[in-house]
Amino acid sequence: MSDLQEWIAAAGAELGLDPAEIPVGAVLDMARDVAHQVVRPGAPVTAYLMGLAVGRGADPSEVAARVKALAERWPAPST
Repeated sequence: MSDLQEWIAAAGAELGLDPAEIPVGAVLDMARDVAHQVVRPGAPVTAYLMGLAVGRGADPSEVAARVKALAERWPAPST
């Protein structure tokens, strides 16, 4: 078991969640897209927003796809 899998199992158990139901790949992809295409601190905040949306009944795959699309069309930061 990797460190990530071990952490997810422990955190999931702490929060009463089944690790098998956690879309790890989708969350990691979303965090990467936001961190690289928008702003790095936006990744954990967006993960929280994603969790709120899913907790309110949204489909995790749909939420991840919508956030990815938003990040892809986000204007490049000005330097």
